[in-house]
Amino acid sequence: MKKKFAAELLIVFAAVPLCVAAGSILFSDRRYFVFSLAIALLSILIFFLSFEKRERSAHRLVILSALTALSVAGRFIFAPVPFFKPVTAIVTICGMYLGCEAGFLCGALSAFLSNFLFMQGPWTPFQMFIWGLIGFIAGLLSKPLKDNAAILLLYGALSGITYSAFMDIWTTVWFDGTINLQRYLASVAAAVPITIIYVLSNIVFLLVLTKPIGRKLERIISKYGI
Repeated sequence: MKKKFAAELLIVFAAVPLCVAAGSILFSDRRYFVFSLAIALLSILIFFLSFEKRERSAHRLVILSALTALSVAGRFIFAPVPFFKPVTAIVTICGMYLGCEAGFLCGALSAFLSNFLFMQGPWTPFQMFIWGLIGFIAGLLSKPLKDNAAILLLYGALSGITYSAFMDIWTTVWFDGTINLQRYLASVAAAVPITIIYVLSNIVFLLVLTKPIGRKLERIISKYGI
């Protein structure tokens, strides 16, 4: 198990960031799609590394698929409301109840699949990584997040800030293909109103969704021994 977890950490904090970095350099001619697909495959690999008994894993996969579909649908439904989306909340809940591997896969696939509706682009690998990372860390912190509502909401707020700050890296790179600290800080400052919306949306959706979805997941997990 320790070897499997070490492999997961290597993928999350080395292989996937490498894909994002490589994609940021080679975005021309739709190469970003290749790197998005590579991140999706790495995310699936992380999840399958956590497989134990086949029946339990199958049940876990079905629940994960449902949560990912809910995340994608939620982003589509709230499309008329700019930046106010339930994706981060659902990805966090997925990580909390199904584990860090499932959280990462839910986050990465939520970005990849929903962008077929919202348009794929060089930003997709960045979204896949940061949403996946939010789900992964939520899995690592599952106990305090479940036990303390204040910590959960704080995590949602910090996730909104982190998502915005990370996507501003893409904004900076997109400008001329280089990372300029002054330009990055200017992008972060300009994005403050959007970041506030991210934070508020995460808090609102966590307040609304965590208990009802969490109760259902707990019953299913208990019933099937997941």
